[in-house]
Amino acid sequence: MNDFKLLTHRLRREEDVVTARQRARQIAAALGFDLHEQTRIGTAVSEIARNAFRYAGGGQVAFEIAGSPQHFVIVVSDQGPGIPDTDLVLSGEYVSTSGMGIGLVGARRLMDGFDLRTSSAGTTVTLRKRIPAHRSIGPGDINRLMSELQRQSAPSALDELLQQNQELLHVIDEVQLRETENERLNHELGETNRGVLALNAELEDKADSLRRVSETKSRFLSHMSHEFRTPLNSIRSLAAMLASRLDGPLTSEQERQVEFIRRAADSLLDLVNDLLDLAKIEAGKVEVLPSRFSIGELFSTLRGMFRPLMTSDAVALRFGNTAHLPELITDESKLSQILRNLISNAVKFTERGEIEVTATATDDGRIAIAVRDTGIGIPAEHVKSLFQEFVQITNPLQTKAKGTGLGLSLSQQLAVLLGGGIDVASEFGHGSTFTVTIPRSIDDSFDDTEARRNARRHPHAAGQPVVMIIDDEDADRYALRALIPPAYEIIEAKGGRDALDQLARRLPDIIFLDLGMPDLSGFEVLSAIKGAPDTHDVRVIIHSSLALSESLANQLLEGGAETIIEKGFTDLERMRERVALIIAS
Repeated sequence: MNDFKLLTHRLRREEDVVTARQRARQIAAALGFDLHEQTRIGTAVSEIARNAFRYAGGGQVAFEIAGSPQHFVIVVSDQGPGIPDTDLVLSGEYVSTSGMGIGLVGARRLMDGFDLRTSSAGTTVTLRKRIPAHRSIGPGDINRLMSELQRQSAPSALDELLQQNQELLHVIDEVQLRETENERLNHELGETNRGVLALNAELEDKADSLRRVSETKSRFLSHMSHEFRTPLNSIRSLAAMLASRLDGPLTSEQERQVEFIRRAADSLLDLVNDLLDLAKIEAGKVEVLPSRFSIGELFSTLRGMFRPLMTSDAVALRFGNTAHLPELITDESKLSQILRNLISNAVKFTERGEIEVTATATDDGRIAIAVRDTGIGIPAEHVKSLFQEFVQITNPLQTKAKGTGLGLSLSQQLAVLLGGGIDVASEFGHGSTFTVTIPRSIDDSFDDTEARRNARRHPHAAGQPVVMIIDDEDADRYALRALIPPAYEIIEAKGGRDALDQLARRLPDIIFLDLGMPDLSGFEVLSAIKGAPDTHDVRVIIHSSLALSESLANQLLEGGAETIIEKGFTDLERMRERVALIIAS
Protein backbone atom coordinates (compact mmCIF):
# COMPACT_ATOMS: atom_id res chain seq x y z
CA MET A 1 0.00 0.00 0.00
CA ASN A 2 1.23 3.51 -0.82
CA ASP A 3 -1.26 5.36 1.43
CA PHE A 4 0.23 7.93 3.81
CA LYS A 5 -1.36 10.34 6.30
CA LEU A 6 0.55 13.61 6.26
CA LEU A 7 -0.99 16.03 8.76
CA THR A 8 -4.29 17.28 10.15
CA HIS A 9 -5.09 20.96 10.54
CA ARG A 10 -7.83 22.25 12.87
CA LEU A 11 -10.22 25.02 11.80
CA ARG A 12 -10.95 27.19 14.87
CA ARG A 13 -10.32 30.75 13.67
CA GLU A 14 -10.46 32.64 10.38
CA GLU A 15 -6.67 32.51 10.25
CA ASP A 16 -6.83 28.69 10.19
CA VAL A 17 -8.52 28.84 6.78
CA VAL A 18 -5.54 30.83 5.50
CA THR A 19 -3.17 28.27 6.99
CA ALA A 20 -5.08 25.37 5.37
CA ARG A 21 -4.67 27.01 1.98
CA GLN A 22 -0.97 27.61 2.62
CA ARG A 23 -0.35 24.02 3.74
CA ALA A 24 -2.22 22.68 0.69
CA ARG A 25 0.03 24.70 -1.64
CA GLN A 26 3.21 23.73 0.25
CA ILE A 27 2.41 19.99 0.05
CA ALA A 28 1.37 20.29 -3.60
CA ALA A 29 4.69 21.94 -4.44
CA ALA A 30 6.61 19.19 -2.63
CA LEU A 31 4.65 16.52 -4.53
CA GLY A 32 5.73 17.98 -7.90
CA PHE A 33 2.62 19.90 -8.95
CA ASP A 34 3.35 22.98 -11.06
CA LEU A 35 2.44 26.50 -9.95
CA HIS A 36 -0.86 26.45 -11.83
CA GLU A 37 -1.97 23.22 -10.14
CA GLN A 38 -0.75 24.46 -6.73
CA THR A 39 -3.03 27.46 -7.11
CA ARG A 40 -6.00 25.28 -8.11
CA ILE A 41 -5.49 22.95 -5.13
CA GLY A 42 -5.01 25.82 -2.65
CA THR A 43 -8.10 27.64 -3.93
CA ALA A 44 -10.29 24.51 -3.69
CA VAL A 45 -9.11 23.77 -0.12
CA SER A 46 -9.64 27.42 0.88
CA GLU A 47 -13.25 27.40 -0.44
CA ILE A 48 -14.25 24.17 1.33
CA ALA A 49 -12.41 25.11 4.61
CA ARG A 50 -14.10 28.53 4.65
CA ASN A 51 -17.52 26.85 4.21
CA ALA A 52 -16.76 24.54 7.19
CA PHE A 53 -15.70 27.45 9.40
CA ARG A 54 -18.48 29.82 8.35
CA TYR A 55 -21.50 27.46 8.24
CA ALA A 56 -20.51 24.70 10.69
CA GLY A 57 -18.48 26.72 13.21
CA GLY A 58 -15.22 24.87 12.48
CA GLY A 59 -13.82 21.51 11.59
CA GLN A 60 -10.58 20.00 10.37
CA VAL A 61 -8.55 19.47 7.21
CA ALA A 62 -6.66 16.17 6.74
CA PHE A 63 -3.93 15.84 4.08
CA GLU A 64 -3.15 12.34 2.74
CA ILE A 65 -1.61 10.41 -0.13
CA ALA A 66 -3.77 7.45 -1.23
CA GLY A 67 -4.82 5.25 -4.11
CA SER A 68 -3.16 3.65 -7.11
CA PRO A 69 -2.25 5.63 -9.07
CA GLN A 70 -1.38 7.93 -6.20
CA HIS A 71 -3.56 10.96 -5.48
CA PHE A 72 -3.11 13.97 -3.19
CA VAL A 73 -6.23 13.69 -1.00
CA ILE A 74 -7.66 16.49 1.17
CA VAL A 75 -10.57 15.66 3.51
CA VAL A 76 -12.45 18.63 5.03
CA SER A 77 -14.93 17.58 7.75
CA ASP A 78 -17.19 19.33 10.21
CA GLN A 79 -19.97 18.56 12.71
CA GLY A 80 -22.39 21.18 11.51
CA PRO A 81 -26.09 20.84 10.59
CA GLY A 82 -25.36 19.59 7.05
CA ILE A 83 -26.00 21.13 3.64
CA PRO A 84 -29.56 21.12 2.27
CA ASP A 85 -30.42 20.76 -1.45
CA THR A 86 -27.02 19.29 -2.40
CA ASP A 87 -28.27 18.07 -5.78
CA LEU A 88 -29.38 21.60 -6.70
CA VAL A 89 -26.16 23.05 -5.31
CA LEU A 90 -23.88 20.74 -7.32
CA SER A 91 -25.96 21.15 -10.51
CA GLY A 92 -25.47 24.92 -10.30
CA GLU A 93 -29.23 25.58 -10.05
CA TYR A 94 -29.21 26.58 -6.35
CA VAL A 95 -29.22 30.32 -5.75
CA SER A 96 -27.32 31.17 -2.55
CA THR A 97 -27.08 34.67 -1.11
CA SER A 98 -24.07 33.60 0.97
CA GLY A 99 -22.04 32.05 -1.84
CA MET A 100 -21.80 28.54 -0.37
CA GLY A 101 -23.09 26.84 -3.50
CA ILE A 102 -20.62 28.71 -5.69
CA GLY A 103 -17.72 27.57 -3.49
CA LEU A 104 -18.70 23.89 -3.68
CA VAL A 105 -19.23 23.93 -7.45
CA GLY A 106 -16.00 25.85 -8.02
CA ALA A 107 -13.95 23.45 -5.87
CA ARG A 108 -15.35 20.45 -7.73
CA ARG A 109 -14.29 21.95 -11.07
CA LEU A 110 -10.76 22.63 -9.82
CA MET A 111 -10.04 19.08 -8.67
CA ASP A 112 -9.87 15.66 -10.36
CA GLY A 113 -12.09 14.05 -7.74
CA PHE A 114 -14.85 15.49 -5.54
CA ASP A 115 -17.05 13.64 -3.05
CA LEU A 116 -19.64 15.28 -0.76
CA ARG A 117 -21.36 13.49 2.09
CA THR A 118 -23.67 15.46 4.35
CA SER A 119 -26.26 14.82 7.05
CA SER A 120 -27.59 16.44 10.18
CA ALA A 121 -24.51 15.06 11.99
CA GLY A 122 -22.05 16.93 9.79
CA THR A 123 -20.44 17.21 6.35
CA THR A 124 -17.35 15.61 4.81
CA VAL A 125 -15.87 16.83 1.50
CA THR A 126 -13.09 14.76 -0.10
CA LEU A 127 -10.93 16.41 -2.77
CA ARG A 128 -8.52 14.46 -5.01
CA LYS A 129 -5.80 15.50 -7.43
CA ARG A 130 -3.69 12.92 -9.22
CA ILE A 131 0.03 13.17 -8.44
CA PRO A 132 2.17 13.76 -11.57
CA ALA A 133 3.07 10.50 -13.28
CA HIS A 134 6.83 11.09 -13.00
CA ARG A 135 6.59 11.15 -9.19
CA SER A 136 6.28 8.03 -7.02
CA ILE A 137 5.92 8.83 -3.31
CA GLY A 138 7.49 6.41 -0.84
CA PRO A 139 8.13 6.41 2.93
CA GLY A 140 11.44 8.26 2.49
CA ASP A 141 9.71 11.02 0.55
CA ILE A 142 7.10 11.32 3.29
CA ASN A 143 9.76 11.79 5.99
CA ARG A 144 11.49 14.51 4.00
CA LEU A 145 8.16 16.17 3.30
CA MET A 146 7.16 16.19 6.98
CA SER A 147 10.53 17.61 7.98
CA GLU A 148 10.19 20.36 5.41
CA LEU A 149 6.67 21.25 6.62
CA GLN A 150 7.85 21.42 10.23
CA ARG A 151 10.65 23.85 9.29
CA GLN A 152 8.27 26.13 7.45
CA SER A 153 6.60 28.59 9.81
CA ALA A 154 2.89 29.25 9.61
CA PRO A 155 2.33 32.22 7.32
CA SER A 156 0.78 35.46 8.44
CA ALA A 157 -2.46 36.66 6.93
CA LEU A 158 -0.52 39.44 5.19
CA ASP A 159 1.95 36.95 3.65
CA GLU A 160 -0.88 34.81 2.39
CA LEU A 161 -2.66 37.84 0.98
CA LEU A 162 0.52 38.85 -0.87
CA GLN A 163 0.85 35.29 -2.18
CA GLN A 164 -2.73 35.32 -3.39
CA ASN A 165 -2.13 38.67 -5.08
CA GLN A 166 0.90 37.21 -6.87
CA GLU A 167 -1.16 34.22 -7.93
CA LEU A 168 -3.90 36.54 -9.12
CA LEU A 169 -1.44 38.55 -11.17
CA HIS A 170 -0.06 35.32 -12.65
CA VAL A 171 -3.56 34.21 -13.56
CA ILE A 172 -4.31 37.63 -15.09
CA ASP A 173 -1.13 37.36 -17.18
CA GLU A 174 -2.19 33.91 -18.37
CA VAL A 175 -5.66 35.17 -19.22
CA GLN A 176 -4.20 38.07 -21.19
CA LEU A 177 -1.86 35.72 -23.04
CA ARG A 178 -4.78 33.46 -23.85
CA GLU A 179 -6.87 36.41 -25.02
CA THR A 180 -4.02 37.49 -27.27
CA GLU A 181 -3.69 33.95 -28.59
CA ASN A 182 -7.46 33.73 -29.08
CA GLU A 183 -7.42 36.98 -31.04
CA ARG A 184 -4.62 35.62 -33.22
CA LEU A 185 -6.45 32.35 -33.74
CA ASN A 186 -9.72 34.19 -34.51
CA HIS A 187 -7.87 36.29 -37.07
CA GLU A 188 -6.35 33.16 -38.62
CA LEU A 189 -9.75 31.47 -38.54
CA GLY A 190 -11.29 34.45 -40.31
CA GLU A 191 -8.61 34.32 -42.98
CA THR A 192 -9.11 30.57 -43.27
CA ASN A 193 -12.88 30.99 -43.59
CA ARG A 194 -12.39 33.53 -46.35
CA GLY A 195 -10.01 31.10 -48.03
CA VAL A 196 -12.54 28.29 -47.65
CA LEU A 197 -15.30 30.44 -49.15
CA ALA A 198 -13.05 31.33 -52.06
CA LEU A 199 -12.09 27.67 -52.47
CA ASN A 200 -15.74 26.59 -52.34
CA ALA A 201 -16.60 29.16 -55.02
CA GLU A 202 -13.72 27.89 -57.13
CA LEU A 203 -14.79 24.29 -56.59
CA GLU A 204 -18.36 25.14 -57.56
CA ASP A 205 -17.07 26.80 -60.73
CA LYS A 206 -14.95 23.75 -61.50
CA ALA A 207 -17.87 21.43 -60.71
CA ASP A 208 -20.09 23.41 -63.10
CA SER A 209 -17.34 23.26 -65.70
CA LEU A 210 -16.97 19.51 -65.22
CA ARG A 211 -20.73 19.06 -65.49
CA ARG A 212 -20.74 21.02 -68.73
CA VAL A 213 -17.81 18.98 -70.03
CA SER A 214 -19.58 15.76 -69.02
CA GLU A 215 -22.80 16.87 -70.70
CA THR A 216 -20.87 17.87 -73.83
CA LYS A 217 -19.09 14.52 -73.84
CA SER A 218 -22.37 12.66 -73.40
CA ARG A 219 -24.00 14.64 -76.22
CA PHE A 220 -20.98 14.07 -78.43
CA LEU A 221 -20.89 10.34 -77.74
CA SER A 222 -24.63 10.04 -78.25
CA HIS A 223 -24.56 11.99 -81.51
CA MET A 224 -21.44 10.35 -82.90
CA SER A 225 -22.61 6.89 -81.84
CA HIS A 226 -25.76 7.37 -83.87
CA GLU A 227 -23.74 8.71 -86.80
CA PHE A 228 -21.51 5.63 -86.60
CA ARG A 229 -24.43 3.20 -86.23
CA THR A 230 -26.02 4.27 -89.51
CA PRO A 231 -23.13 3.32 -91.82
CA LEU A 232 -22.20 0.32 -89.67
CA ASN A 233 -25.70 -1.10 -89.96
CA SER A 234 -25.47 -0.62 -93.72
CA ILE A 235 -22.11 -2.42 -93.82
CA ARG A 236 -23.48 -5.33 -91.77
CA SER A 237 -26.61 -5.59 -93.88
CA LEU A 238 -24.71 -5.41 -97.18
CA ALA A 239 -22.16 -7.95 -95.94
CA ALA A 240 -25.01 -10.29 -95.04
CA MET A 241 -26.50 -9.82 -98.49
CA LEU A 242 -23.18 -10.63 -100.15
CA ALA A 243 -22.72 -13.67 -97.92
CA SER A 244 -26.18 -14.90 -98.91
CA ARG A 245 -25.05 -14.73 -102.61
CA LEU A 246 -28.08 -12.72 -103.78
CA ASP A 247 -26.11 -11.37 -106.75
CA GLY A 248 -24.23 -14.54 -107.61
CA PRO A 249 -21.66 -16.91 -106.14
CA LEU A 250 -18.53 -15.77 -104.27
CA THR A 251 -15.07 -17.20 -104.54
CA SER A 252 -13.61 -18.67 -101.36
CA GLU A 253 -11.35 -15.64 -101.03
CA GLN A 254 -14.26 -13.24 -101.48
CA GLU A 255 -16.28 -15.15 -98.91
CA ARG A 256 -13.38 -14.82 -96.46
CA GLN A 257 -13.13 -11.10 -97.13
CA VAL A 258 -16.86 -10.59 -96.58
CA GLU A 259 -16.61 -12.46 -93.27
CA PHE A 260 -13.74 -10.18 -92.19
CA ILE A 261 -15.88 -7.17 -93.08
CA ARG A 262 -18.81 -8.55 -91.10
CA ARG A 263 -16.70 -9.32 -88.02
CA ALA A 264 -15.04 -5.90 -88.07
CA ALA A 265 -18.42 -4.19 -88.40
CA ASP A 266 -19.87 -6.29 -85.56
CA SER A 267 -16.94 -5.45 -83.27
CA LEU A 268 -17.14 -1.76 -84.07
CA LEU A 269 -20.91 -1.74 -83.62
CA ASP A 270 -20.52 -3.40 -80.21
CA LEU A 271 -18.12 -0.62 -79.20
CA VAL A 272 -20.46 2.07 -80.51
CA ASN A 273 -23.42 0.54 -78.68
CA ASP A 274 -21.45 0.37 -75.41
CA LEU A 275 -20.35 4.00 -75.78
CA LEU A 276 -23.90 5.06 -76.53
CA ASP A 277 -25.25 3.15 -73.51
CA LEU A 278 -22.61 4.70 -71.23
CA ALA A 279 -23.37 8.17 -72.56
CA LYS A 280 -27.09 7.68 -71.96
CA ILE A 281 -26.49 6.40 -68.41
CA GLU A 282 -24.22 9.32 -67.54
CA ALA A 283 -26.76 11.75 -68.98
CA GLY A 284 -29.53 10.13 -66.93
CA LYS A 285 -31.53 9.31 -70.05
CA VAL A 286 -31.77 5.55 -69.68
CA GLU A 287 -35.26 4.31 -68.89
CA VAL A 288 -36.01 1.02 -67.21
CA LEU A 289 -38.72 -0.88 -69.10
CA PRO A 290 -40.02 -3.62 -66.80
CA SER A 291 -41.70 -6.74 -68.07
CA ARG A 292 -42.71 -10.03 -66.48
CA PHE A 293 -40.62 -13.06 -67.41
CA SER A 294 -39.18 -16.22 -65.91
CA ILE A 295 -35.51 -16.80 -65.29
CA GLY A 296 -35.88 -20.08 -67.15
CA GLU A 297 -36.94 -18.21 -70.29
CA LEU A 298 -33.98 -15.86 -69.92
CA PHE A 299 -31.56 -18.76 -69.48
CA SER A 300 -33.06 -20.55 -72.48
CA THR A 301 -32.48 -17.48 -74.67
CA LEU A 302 -28.90 -17.13 -73.44
CA ARG A 303 -28.25 -20.83 -74.00
CA GLY A 304 -29.37 -20.58 -77.61
CA MET A 305 -27.37 -17.39 -78.12
CA PHE A 306 -24.08 -18.83 -76.85
CA ARG A 307 -24.37 -22.36 -78.23
CA PRO A 308 -22.79 -21.40 -81.60
CA LEU A 309 -19.90 -19.70 -79.76
CA MET A 310 -18.93 -22.78 -77.76
CA THR A 311 -16.71 -24.22 -80.47
CA SER A 312 -14.36 -26.11 -78.16
CA ASP A 313 -15.23 -29.34 -76.36
CA ALA A 314 -12.73 -28.36 -73.68
CA VAL A 315 -15.19 -25.85 -72.20
CA ALA A 316 -18.78 -26.66 -71.18
CA LEU A 317 -21.47 -24.01 -70.69
CA ARG A 318 -24.13 -25.09 -68.18
CA PHE A 319 -27.24 -23.35 -66.88
CA GLY A 320 -28.71 -24.24 -63.51
CA ASN A 321 -32.25 -25.31 -62.66
CA THR A 322 -34.66 -22.39 -62.24
CA ALA A 323 -37.97 -24.18 -61.76
CA HIS A 324 -38.12 -23.22 -58.08
CA LEU A 325 -37.58 -19.50 -58.66
CA PRO A 326 -40.29 -16.82 -58.91
CA GLU A 327 -40.85 -14.67 -61.98
CA LEU A 328 -38.98 -11.42 -62.36
CA ILE A 329 -40.48 -8.01 -63.02
CA THR A 330 -37.58 -5.97 -64.32
CA ASP A 331 -35.98 -4.83 -67.55
CA GLU A 332 -35.30 -8.11 -69.34
CA SER A 333 -33.22 -6.47 -72.07
CA LYS A 334 -30.84 -4.83 -69.61
CA LEU A 335 -30.52 -7.94 -67.44
CA SER A 336 -29.84 -9.99 -70.56
CA GLN A 337 -27.20 -7.45 -71.62
CA ILE A 338 -25.48 -7.75 -68.24
CA LEU A 339 -25.43 -11.54 -68.39
CA ARG A 340 -24.26 -11.56 -72.00
CA ASN A 341 -21.27 -9.44 -71.00
CA LEU A 342 -20.45 -11.66 -68.03
CA ILE A 343 -20.81 -14.91 -69.98
CA SER A 344 -18.85 -13.50 -72.94
CA ASN A 345 -15.96 -12.64 -70.61
CA ALA A 346 -16.09 -16.11 -69.11
CA VAL A 347 -15.98 -17.66 -72.59
CA LYS A 348 -13.04 -15.44 -73.61
CA PHE A 349 -10.89 -16.27 -70.61
CA THR A 350 -11.68 -19.93 -70.00
CA GLU A 351 -9.56 -22.32 -72.06
CA ARG A 352 -10.77 -25.50 -70.37
CA GLY A 353 -13.23 -26.60 -67.71
CA GLU A 354 -16.72 -25.18 -67.41
CA ILE A 355 -18.83 -22.06 -67.20
CA GLU A 356 -21.88 -22.36 -64.96
CA VAL A 357 -24.77 -19.88 -64.75
CA THR A 358 -27.01 -20.28 -61.70
CA ALA A 359 -29.72 -18.28 -59.97
CA THR A 360 -30.88 -18.25 -56.35
CA ALA A 361 -33.46 -16.33 -54.35
CA THR A 362 -32.11 -14.43 -51.34
CA ASP A 363 -33.85 -14.01 -47.99
CA ASP A 364 -34.50 -10.30 -48.62
CA GLY A 365 -36.57 -10.84 -51.78
CA ARG A 366 -33.78 -10.44 -54.32
CA ILE A 367 -32.43 -12.67 -57.07
CA ALA A 368 -28.72 -13.45 -57.35
CA ILE A 369 -27.48 -14.73 -60.72
CA ALA A 370 -23.91 -16.03 -60.68
CA VAL A 371 -21.61 -16.69 -63.63
CA ARG A 372 -18.81 -19.00 -62.46
CA ASP A 373 -15.90 -20.07 -64.63
CA THR A 374 -12.74 -22.15 -64.27
CA GLY A 375 -10.67 -19.67 -66.26
CA ILE A 376 -7.49 -17.79 -65.56
CA GLY A 377 -8.85 -15.79 -62.61
CA ILE A 378 -7.95 -12.25 -61.63
CA PRO A 379 -5.02 -11.15 -59.44
CA ALA A 380 -6.24 -9.67 -56.14
CA GLU A 381 -4.61 -6.30 -56.82
CA HIS A 382 -6.65 -5.86 -60.02
CA VAL A 383 -10.11 -6.77 -58.67
CA LYS A 384 -10.95 -3.24 -57.47
CA SER A 385 -10.24 -1.70 -60.88
CA LEU A 386 -12.31 -4.20 -62.88
CA PHE A 387 -15.39 -1.98 -63.13
CA GLN A 388 -13.56 1.12 -64.29
CA GLU A 389 -14.02 2.20 -67.89
CA PHE A 390 -11.43 1.01 -70.44
CA VAL A 391 -9.65 -1.16 -67.85
CA GLN A 392 -8.29 -4.47 -69.12
CA ILE A 393 -6.20 -6.92 -67.14
CA THR A 394 -3.03 -8.08 -68.85
CA ASN A 395 -3.00 -11.86 -69.12
CA PRO A 396 -1.89 -14.61 -71.53
CA LEU A 397 -5.33 -14.75 -73.17
CA GLN A 398 -5.61 -11.00 -73.73
CA THR A 399 -3.96 -11.16 -77.14
CA LYS A 400 -6.55 -13.73 -78.22
CA ALA A 401 -9.61 -11.96 -76.78
CA LYS A 402 -9.75 -8.34 -77.84
CA GLY A 403 -12.04 -5.88 -76.10
CA THR A 404 -12.56 -2.27 -75.10
CA GLY A 405 -12.74 -2.62 -71.34
CA LEU A 406 -16.27 -1.15 -71.32
CA GLY A 407 -18.32 -4.30 -70.74
CA LEU A 408 -17.95 -4.65 -66.97
CA SER A 409 -18.28 -0.92 -66.31
CA LEU A 410 -21.45 -0.81 -68.38
CA SER A 411 -22.80 -3.97 -66.72
CA GLN A 412 -22.24 -2.54 -63.23
CA GLN A 413 -24.04 0.68 -64.12
CA LEU A 414 -26.92 -1.24 -65.66
CA ALA A 415 -27.16 -3.39 -62.54
CA VAL A 416 -27.37 -0.24 -60.41
CA LEU A 417 -30.19 1.03 -62.66
CA LEU A 418 -32.06 -2.19 -61.91
CA GLY A 419 -31.65 -1.58 -58.17
CA GLY A 420 -28.74 -3.94 -57.58
CA GLY A 421 -25.06 -4.43 -58.27
CA ILE A 422 -22.34 -6.87 -59.28
CA ASP A 423 -19.86 -8.58 -56.95
CA VAL A 424 -16.80 -10.54 -57.97
CA ALA A 425 -14.85 -13.32 -56.26
CA SER A 426 -11.76 -14.57 -58.01
CA GLU A 427 -8.63 -16.59 -57.38
CA PHE A 428 -5.79 -16.09 -59.80
CA GLY A 429 -5.30 -19.23 -61.85
CA HIS A 430 -8.47 -20.91 -60.58
CA GLY A 431 -11.39 -18.96 -62.05
CA SER A 432 -13.85 -16.21 -61.17
CA THR A 433 -17.45 -15.80 -60.09
CA PHE A 434 -19.40 -12.68 -61.02
CA THR A 435 -22.73 -12.32 -59.22
CA VAL A 436 -25.39 -9.82 -60.23
CA THR A 437 -28.01 -9.25 -57.53
CA ILE A 438 -31.23 -7.35 -58.28
CA PRO A 439 -34.70 -6.98 -56.72
CA ARG A 440 -37.21 -9.58 -57.87
CA SER A 441 -39.61 -6.76 -58.74
CA ILE A 442 -38.29 -3.34 -59.71
CA ASP A 443 -41.74 -1.81 -60.03
CA ASP A 444 -44.70 -2.83 -57.88
CA SER A 445 -47.02 -0.82 -60.13
CA PHE A 446 -45.94 -2.72 -63.26
CA ASP A 447 -48.49 -2.87 -66.03
CA ASP A 448 -47.77 -4.88 -69.19
CA THR A 449 -48.32 -2.61 -72.20
CA GLU A 450 -47.83 -5.15 -74.97
CA ALA A 451 -51.57 -5.66 -75.42
CA ARG A 452 -52.09 -1.91 -75.72
CA ARG A 453 -49.32 -1.66 -78.30
CA ASN A 454 -50.84 -4.45 -80.39
CA ALA A 455 -54.21 -2.74 -80.24
CA ARG A 456 -52.75 0.36 -81.90
CA ARG A 457 -51.90 -1.48 -85.10
CA HIS A 458 -53.99 -0.56 -88.17
CA PRO A 459 -55.06 -3.16 -90.73
CA HIS A 460 -53.54 -2.59 -94.13
CA ALA A 461 -55.54 -2.16 -97.35
CA ALA A 462 -56.73 -5.19 -99.23
CA GLY A 463 -54.60 -6.60 -102.06
CA GLN A 464 -50.87 -6.57 -102.56
CA PRO A 465 -49.46 -3.60 -100.69
CA VAL A 466 -47.31 -0.89 -102.16
CA VAL A 467 -44.35 -0.22 -99.87
CA MET A 468 -42.74 3.19 -99.53
CA ILE A 469 -39.26 3.47 -98.05
CA ILE A 470 -38.49 6.94 -96.61
CA ASP A 471 -34.77 7.25 -95.82
CA ASP A 472 -32.03 9.70 -96.77
CA GLU A 473 -29.36 6.95 -96.74
CA ASP A 474 -28.96 5.17 -100.11
CA ALA A 475 -27.35 2.10 -98.53
CA ASP A 476 -30.15 1.72 -95.96
CA ARG A 477 -32.83 1.91 -98.66
CA TYR A 478 -30.91 -0.63 -100.71
CA ALA A 479 -30.61 -3.03 -97.74
CA LEU A 480 -34.29 -2.68 -96.84
CA ARG A 481 -35.37 -3.41 -100.44
CA ALA A 482 -33.66 -6.80 -100.12
CA LEU A 483 -35.92 -7.65 -97.17
CA ILE A 484 -39.23 -6.91 -98.87
CA PRO A 485 -40.83 -9.78 -100.81
CA PRO A 486 -40.25 -9.30 -104.57
CA ALA A 487 -43.97 -9.49 -105.42
CA TYR A 488 -44.59 -6.13 -103.70
CA GLU A 489 -44.06 -2.84 -105.42
CA ILE A 490 -41.51 -0.55 -103.78
CA ILE A 491 -41.25 3.19 -104.10
CA GLU A 492 -38.51 5.25 -102.46
CA ALA A 493 -38.28 8.73 -100.99
CA LYS A 494 -34.90 10.29 -100.20
CA GLY A 495 -36.17 12.50 -97.39
CA GLY A 496 -39.21 13.80 -95.56
CA ARG A 497 -40.20 16.49 -98.05
CA ASP A 498 -39.74 14.12 -101.00
CA ALA A 499 -42.00 11.61 -99.23
CA LEU A 500 -44.78 14.14 -98.61
CA ASP A 501 -44.62 15.25 -102.25
CA GLN A 502 -44.94 11.66 -103.46
CA LEU A 503 -47.77 10.92 -100.99
CA ALA A 504 -49.76 13.73 -102.55
CA ARG A 505 -49.63 11.85 -105.86
CA ARG A 506 -49.72 8.20 -104.79
CA LEU A 507 -50.90 6.46 -101.65
CA PRO A 508 -48.90 3.38 -100.46
CA ASP A 509 -50.24 0.72 -98.13
CA ILE A 510 -47.16 0.55 -95.89
CA ILE A 511 -44.41 3.04 -95.13
CA PHE A 512 -40.99 2.25 -93.66
CA LEU A 513 -39.93 5.54 -92.06
CA ASP A 514 -36.47 6.58 -90.89
CA LEU A 515 -36.26 9.10 -88.03
CA GLY A 516 -32.94 10.88 -88.52
CA MET A 517 -33.30 12.83 -91.76
CA PRO A 518 -31.83 16.29 -92.48
CA ASP A 519 -34.86 18.10 -93.93
CA LEU A 520 -37.83 16.78 -91.95
CA SER A 521 -37.41 14.36 -89.06
CA GLY A 522 -39.32 11.12 -88.94
CA PHE A 523 -41.42 12.53 -86.09
CA GLU A 524 -42.55 15.42 -88.29
CA VAL A 525 -43.28 13.13 -91.25
CA LEU A 526 -45.29 10.75 -89.03
CA SER A 527 -47.30 13.66 -87.65
CA ALA A 528 -48.02 14.92 -91.19
CA ILE A 529 -49.09 11.46 -92.40
CA LYS A 530 -51.41 10.78 -89.48
CA GLY A 531 -52.76 14.32 -89.52
CA ALA A 532 -53.99 14.19 -93.11
CA PRO A 533 -57.32 12.45 -93.89
CA ASP A 534 -56.00 10.81 -97.08
CA THR A 535 -52.97 9.22 -95.39
CA HIS A 536 -54.28 8.74 -91.84
CA ASP A 537 -54.88 4.99 -92.28
CA VAL A 538 -51.56 4.18 -93.97
CA ARG A 539 -49.53 1.78 -91.87
CA VAL A 540 -46.20 3.28 -90.76
CA ILE A 541 -43.27 1.14 -89.61
CA ILE A 542 -40.44 3.01 -87.90
CA HIS A 543 -37.10 1.78 -89.29
CA SER A 544 -34.25 3.53 -87.49
CA SER A 545 -30.79 3.10 -85.97
CA LEU A 546 -31.67 5.49 -83.12
CA ALA A 547 -31.69 3.94 -79.64
CA LEU A 548 -35.11 5.12 -78.51
CA SER A 549 -36.10 5.78 -74.91
CA GLU A 550 -39.40 4.47 -73.61
CA SER A 551 -40.96 7.94 -73.78
CA LEU A 552 -39.90 8.47 -77.42
CA ALA A 553 -41.05 4.98 -78.39
CA ASN A 554 -44.42 5.59 -76.75
CA GLN A 555 -44.62 8.98 -78.48
CA LEU A 556 -44.18 7.28 -81.86
CA LEU A 557 -46.64 4.50 -81.07
CA GLU A 558 -49.20 6.92 -79.66
CA GLY A 559 -48.64 9.05 -82.75
CA GLY A 560 -49.79 6.22 -85.01
CA ALA A 561 -46.69 4.15 -85.75
CA GLU A 562 -47.48 0.45 -85.88
CA THR A 563 -44.19 -0.91 -84.61
CA ILE A 564 -40.48 -0.13 -84.47
CA ILE A 565 -37.67 -2.19 -85.97
CA GLU A 566 -33.98 -1.43 -85.71
CA LYS A 567 -31.73 -1.07 -88.70
CA GLY A 568 -28.98 -3.56 -89.39
CA PHE A 569 -29.03 -7.34 -89.63
CA THR A 570 -26.61 -10.22 -89.92
CA ASP A 571 -29.11 -12.99 -90.62
CA LEU A 572 -30.75 -12.03 -93.93
CA GLU A 573 -33.34 -14.79 -94.00
CA ARG A 574 -34.53 -14.22 -90.44
CA MET A 575 -34.90 -10.49 -91.09
CA ARG A 576 -36.75 -11.21 -94.34
CA GLU A 577 -39.22 -13.38 -92.44
CA ARG A 578 -39.78 -10.66 -89.85
CA VAL A 579 -40.41 -7.96 -92.43
CA ALA A 580 -42.70 -10.25 -94.42
CA LEU A 581 -44.76 -10.96 -91.28
CA ILE A 582 -45.03 -7.23 -90.57
CA ILE A 583 -46.22 -6.50 -94.10
CA ALA A 584 -48.68 -9.39 -94.14
CA SER A 585 -50.13 -8.77 -90.66
